[in-house]
Amino acid sequence: QVQLVESGGGLVQPGGSLRLSCAASRFTFSSTVMSWYRQAPGKERELVAAIASNGGKTNYADSVKGRFTISRDNAKNTVYLQMNSLKPEDTAVYYCNKWPIPFASWGQGTQVTVSS
Repeated sequence: QVQLVESGGGLVQPGGSLRLSCAASRFTFSSTVMSWYRQAPGKERELVAAIASNGGKTNYADSVKGRFTISRDNAKNTVYLQMNSLKPEDTAVYYCNKWPIPFASWGQGTQVTVSS
């Protein structure tokens, strides 16, 4: 069974930064396009960012362009999301998964709360 373990969330003030990590196992991580998703209360899960298997190409939702950076370390089977200039509307549970068709099994996610 695929395993995805997200970490790094927390409470941060508007304008602050966080770095999320996702440790992946039980699939061929280095050949898989990975992405970060988020789900805010009462809203559907949405794609935040995606990264090619070799890290050579990235894509971002318009709402996070210029503020978030996705990266990966294939030697560590880990994908990261650096989040800067955080806004209250970034508050959500953040998940990693593959893209474009996610695994059926999701991790527990990591809560990000942006509030003063």
